[in-house]
Amino acid sequence: MNIQISLRAARVNANLTLIQAAKEIGIGKDTLIKWEKNPGYVNPIYQQKISQAYKIPIDAIFFGI
Repeated sequence: MNIQISLRAARVNANLTLIQAAKEIGIGKDTLIKWEKNPGYVNPIYQQKISQAYKIPIDAIFFGI
């Protein structure tokens, strides 16, 4: 069984604020807020950037709808 955590939980576990995380990923904080509410909107390029910024494997973060 593959355990996945939410996008918000991944950010919190990385000890990043919305603003810090958005800057590190290269997006605006409003976009990150939208993605945390609807992770299915995150395209694969940004999924990889999020994985790197949060230092967590991409398959451990839930990017579904």
